Amino acid sequence: MLEVTAFWVEKPGVGVLRREPLPHAGDGEVFVRTLHTGVSRGTEVSVFGGHVPESERERMRAPFQQGDFPGPVKYGYLNVGVVERGPESLAGQIVFTLFPHQSAFVVPAGAVVPVPNGIPARRAVLAGAVETAINVLWDAAPVVGDRVSVVGAGMIGCCVARLLRGIPGVDVSLIDVNPARKEVADQLGVGFADIADPPHNRDIVINTSGSDAGLQVALETVVTEGEVIEASWYGDRPATLMLGADFHSRRLTIRSSQVGAVAAKRRGNRTTRERLALALEFLRDPAFDALLTAESSWRDLPDVMAGLADGSRTDLCHTINWGEPG
Repeated sequence: MLEVTAFWVEKPGVGVLRREPLPHAGDGEVFVRTLHTGVSRGTEVSVFGGHVPESERERMRAPFQQGDFPGPVKYGYLNVGVVERGPESLAGQIVFTLFPHQSAFVVPAGAVVPVPNGIPARRAVLAGAVETAINVLWDAAPVVGDRVSVVGAGMIGCCVARLLRGIPGVDVSLIDVNPARKEVADQLGVGFADIADPPHNRDIVINTSGSDAGLQVALETVVTEGEVIEASWYGDRPATLMLGADFHSRRLTIRSSQVGAVAAKRRGNRTTRERLALALEFLRDPAFDALLTAESSWRDLPDVMAGLADGSRTDLCHTINWGEPG
């Protein structure tokens, strides 16, 4: 058997690289050599820190996860690689797979989605984030001419903002506590505001900040009888909101959105695979490269995860290069 390298959360706060055997690909399966993986900061940092609530441990399982929360667990879902063995229709193709951080793997052929020609392999790791953004916008349902704010200029928030920009007449404002995020907003072609001075009277506000402070700003800046889409995931962290003042008199609504199922408005005529394929098509847009803010060797992955967890790294999307032998 071939030996591969995989990243595991040994226990909360501790990541390790393990060598493990890999069986040969059988009929209907593909052998994929990983080129790049991406770290989904919000979810993966929560997993790394052991913050998945016991009630959510089954729902939070990644498609090819091994082990159980809080650990040891092999977790992740932003993987781009090349098919080295498999059906003729896939052989040699660059593919996106919802697979953890691992140097090579074998999965059913139906689990991989070809990356369209012309899209760089590293950019394709953003497919999972863009897919989430699509679902958020299916839930939010913005229309021509809307004024929309996105609170939180992280990877998901930036993807939501860039897709919103494509709707005619929509005024998009990306809101964040970090003024340096304005540079990214400029590259995405959207407006930027500091969270201390956000625009008000917004038709829709989408919170992707992962903080109750961000959700509070969303409530304060949406129109009367408006809807706030909560796209953050808090894990086992409590969120505190001020629901006095004008929350009731303005008849505000908070609605959750998450990627685990296709949004209700599209569930009858879209599959998750179709949604992912659409996300990959959107990645023809080179503006998404603005989100690829750091890259490291697979050898450094334990340190990268620790840095993202303790806040010493503030990358939008940190990609892992698996091209080095090991």
